[in-house]
Formats: sequence, structure tokens, C-alpha cells
Amino acid sequence: MDFSVVVDNFKFLIVQGLIGVGGFAGGTLRLAIPAIVLGFVLGIFVGLARLARAHYIRVPATIYVEFFRGVPLVMVIFWIWFVIPQLLRLPIPEYGVALTAFVIFEAAYFGETALGMTATKTMTYVVLPQALRNMVPSLVTQMIVLFKDTSLASIIGYVDLTKAAQIVNNREIKPFELYLFIAVVYWLITYSMSRAARRLERRVAAA
Repeated sequence: MDFSVVVDNFKFLIVQGLIGVGGFAGGTLRLAIPAIVLGFVLGIFVGLARLARAHYIRVPATIYVEFFRGVPLVMVIFWIWFVIPQLLRLPIPEYGVALTAFVIFEAAYFGETALGMTATKTMTYVVLPQALRNMVPSLVTQMIVLFKDTSLASIIGYVDLTKAAQIVNNREIKPFELYLFIAVVYWLITYSMSRAARRLERRVAAA
């Protein structure tokens, strides 16, 4: 094994592929962080809409959640990549496609998590921030899934960590070293997120 390929391309893999700073408009964190935030915010509204008494609000929200929970994320990415530009008659950059797809898709899962309480409890007895802390485990799990799923954006040419490794591998032909390295990077980040979530849960429980 020759990990010099990782050392020689470390800046490109981490600074460009992971963080998103460089010549290409990419980056795993640059995609994952706003997708998590925007997906979570939209998911809260979707979850509350599913608890609405008015059927014209509740039914569309329910259809939205059930539909996007029933189709693969890669299909949503392709829909936005191929269909939306045709409808709008405008080109959409890879980042815009990936971010839109992740926000729309993940909001359905976050909305389902927000539905974990009855309408009475949500609207009458529980202040939203207090309700959210009870959903920390499920929310963090979904955030971790979203972070890992950002690698799917590479299929449309978005230069995330996975795509950066592919680019380097096409030149260096060192697949084992490169993909082992990015696997470790993904694991370190998701493990850190899990540890942070457990600490947060303990603090909430103590409070």
C-alpha cells in the first residue's frame, strides 16, 4: 500500500472535496450543512402541516412525506437534474441541483420525525423548542444519514469528497488507498456527530 497518493493530494481531497474551497464549486460540508439546516426547517413546517386540522393543508403534506419517503434519493437528484431545467428553460448548476434535491428529500424524513407527537401535545402543551429536544436522537440519526448520502451528488459531477477521490484515482490508479482514506474521513465525522448527540441527550436528561 502506498498512501503517498493521499499525502500528495491531501489539500485537494480535504480542502476542495470535503470543505468546498478551491477551483471547483463543490465540497461535502458545503452541501451537507445547508441541506441539514434547510431540510430541518422545511421538515418542521411539513410536520406541523401534517398535524393541521384543515384537510387542504394536512393531505398535501401527507402526500409529500409519503411520496418522497417512498422513492430513492438518487431518483430525486436525477429528476431535478434533468426535468427542472427543461421546465424552467434555465440551466441549474450541480450545487443547486444537489442542494435542492437533498432539502426536498430530507424534509420528508424530518417532517416524519416532527410528527412524533400528537397534535394536542404539540399545539397546546408543548413549546416547540421543548419538543425538539425530545427528537434529538432521531434528528441526529437523519442528519448523519444525510451527510453520508451527499456522496450521491457525485453522480451529477458535483465535486464532493467522493468525487474528488474519483478524480485523483483516475489519474493515480490507487483506489484502495484513496477510498480507504475517505471512508475514514466519513467515519470520523459521523462518529463525532454521534458522540455530540449523546452528550446533548445527557445534558437534556439532566435538565
